Amino acid sequence: MKLIFERSVEGYTNEMIAPCDVPLVDIPKEMKRQKSLHLPSLPQPEISRHYTELADATFGINNGFYPLGSCTMKYNPKINDEMAAYPNFANIHPLQPEHTVQGSLEVFTKTENLLKEITGMDAITFQPAAGAHGEFTSLLMIKAYHEKNGQTQRNKIIVPDSAHGTNPASVAMTGMITINIPSDKYGCVDIDALKEAVGEDTAGLMLTNPNTAGIFDKNILEITKIVHEAGGLNYYDGANLNAIMGIARPGDMGFDIIHLNLHKTFSTPHGGGGPGSGAVGCKELLKPFLPNYYPIAKDGKISFTQPEHSIGQVKGFYGQFSVFLRALTYILFLGSEGISSASKSAVLNANYMLHELKDMFEVPYGESCMHEFVMSLDKLKKETGVTALDVAKGILDHKMYPPTMYFPLTVPEALMIEPPETESKGRIDEAIAVYRKLYEAAHSNPEEFKEYPLYAQIHRVDEVRAARHPVIRFNFDDE
Repeated sequence: MKLIFERSVEGYTNEMIAPCDVPLVDIPKEMKRQKSLHLPSLPQPEISRHYTELADATFGINNGFYPLGSCTMKYNPKINDEMAAYPNFANIHPLQPEHTVQGSLEVFTKTENLLKEITGMDAITFQPAAGAHGEFTSLLMIKAYHEKNGQTQRNKIIVPDSAHGTNPASVAMTGMITINIPSDKYGCVDIDALKEAVGEDTAGLMLTNPNTAGIFDKNILEITKIVHEAGGLNYYDGANLNAIMGIARPGDMGFDIIHLNLHKTFSTPHGGGGPGSGAVGCKELLKPFLPNYYPIAKDGKISFTQPEHSIGQVKGFYGQFSVFLRALTYILFLGSEGISSASKSAVLNANYMLHELKDMFEVPYGESCMHEFVMSLDKLKKETGVTALDVAKGILDHKMYPPTMYFPLTVPEALMIEPPETESKGRIDEAIAVYRKLYEAAHSNPEEFKEYPLYAQIHRVDEVRAARHPVIRFNFDDE
């Protein structure tokens, strides 16, 4: 499709702006632009068509099967947006006096209490802006805890090899050191490797459970105990909480601190990189280290307080208010039974899809999974030359979105599929049929895969060139 500047025709104008109703003030010469600003000239219908074409070029969960649902993209009920747009919430200002926004402050405390119940934690802060920011905040609190106790030698964070890439990045941001440990043959933490890794310099462990392979680690209580006995703390990466919310609680598994993707698990749209909310929950021992602006209800009034040993602010003001307002709406709308039902349905959908595909595709980690499962196309690649990327490109031609590719890194030619709880059996059956069709086509006509997608708006691109030499702006003739 054409860019809006390529649609532009010099001389077109639109009478869309009302006459100025305030006095005109001339801008000083030294502040005036030296050359004309590049603005497109289009009639109103062409503007409308341009943005409609942009929308049509974007694939979302409203367009079709989107198997990144449980931790990334899922159905977002309209009532969430209605509450976020409610004038009494939408029109507040972060600098208003506390006594004028008591209802909004109650959103903090009410959401905190519900998330404490879901996670098994003792306190929640909403200041972090997104998941990786929640990781970073959690690690800063762990570091501050050890420093307050005079154990500054504790600077090692243990991270499994199947962890999300942001885990070691967050560790580096805090000035601590990542210690990688391998997974066992079941895709879970290697207990012997963990025992070897812990010591007097262990600050903590970062773990996702169920893990990236969609497996709930049966040794989870032993894992957190090993770290605690070594003097470290346990951090829970909440990326996969959608599999267990309302059923199992990280706090009961021995975790001391957790981040939550409110913009994922609790159903807020976050396309285009935002907005996000990486709320952090912690046990009582870490509560004094929470970021500033922690709300507390006392004597019928809610006020922001500064925890005794606070790590300070990690974001301006108090967090992404509209995101955790949406999360509160989602939780209240579903209730305790609905929250657990969402997890059960996500797990059921993933297991059904795994069962229907495992006779064709190699599933490296067992006969069952939680909310997601990983297939390896390594054998298919060796037999036909068709890669996981080729299959993903082929999926685009069937009005479906491809799953996560080449992750976790521990699985060669990986496709990680996460059918969310809101997908119907009929829609999942259609997706299964597409995967099976592509598998068969890989054996009968592998060369065609190098041309996929054939029918998408953008056909096969040189991805290396696109990554290394992106064209990110329009060049005008006078530049």
